[in-house]
Amino acid sequence: MTATSLRRPRFPRRPGRSTWLGLLAWAFALLFVAPIGWMLLTSLHSEADAATNPPSLLAPLTLDQYRLLFARGLAAPLLNSATASLLSTLLVLLLALPAAYALSIRPVEKWTDALFFFLSTKMLPPVAALLPLYLIIKDIGMLDNVWTLAVLYTSMNLPIAIWMMRSFLAEIPHEIVEAAQMDGAGLPTILFRVIGPVAIPGIAATSLICFIFSWNEFMFAVNLTAVRATTAPVFLVGFITNEGLFLARLCAAAILVSLPVLIAGFAAQDKLVRGMSLGAVK
Repeated sequence: MTATSLRRPRFPRRPGRSTWLGLLAWAFALLFVAPIGWMLLTSLHSEADAATNPPSLLAPLTLDQYRLLFARGLAAPLLNSATASLLSTLLVLLLALPAAYALSIRPVEKWTDALFFFLSTKMLPPVAALLPLYLIIKDIGMLDNVWTLAVLYTSMNLPIAIWMMRSFLAEIPHEIVEAAQMDGAGLPTILFRVIGPVAIPGIAATSLICFIFSWNEFMFAVNLTAVRATTAPVFLVGFITNEGLFLARLCAAAILVSLPVLIAGFAAQDKLVRGMSLGAVK
């Protein structure tokens, strides 16, 4: 028998099937994007037009809501959120990479117990630790401080980051590390110059998730900040008042608050997909 006869028969593909699958994918995509589009359209209307029932799609468009937001001081909460989120994400990566290395490539003794300990820290509801943390932070004079939020966000995201990074590093061949050690490379060199470039997709996926969790965090921010360190999610709640709901302005603020996360996800989408596939079960 020839090699050609051993090949599997190739069945003709149905051209209509792929078309319907593509249309179905576009339908689901539009279903998820539709609320964001509606929110954007509402933010471009005046409060009177946004409050009509049913909403008026042909109402005149205006950028007044965005001007009022920056006049009210939206820039400061956005800067506070960016500072706390970026600092905490950087600290998480610096701490999670060595820990994941010790739990995957060079596993320490009883590494499964260490992994369970990291996971057990997420079993405690954050509200249960709010009062002790508030008293401790008050005693050391760190209330209403961005650095306090950065440290708290680091401790919140570190267990998840270690678990994710461990699954990513477990896919890296150990021969790369052994070759670097034979060449005389030390641990910092192995971590940041050998493993780091190989694990860039996993690091990007971990950093993006940690950044999103930090950016969206509300409970600690609303209870531990007042004026100077107010974050963007806390700023959004200010539009729900006894006077009513400022719908158009709230939608404009939500669009601006969502933009950094959307831009970061769009910029890292290729590395994010590769990073998620690194930890997949094959």
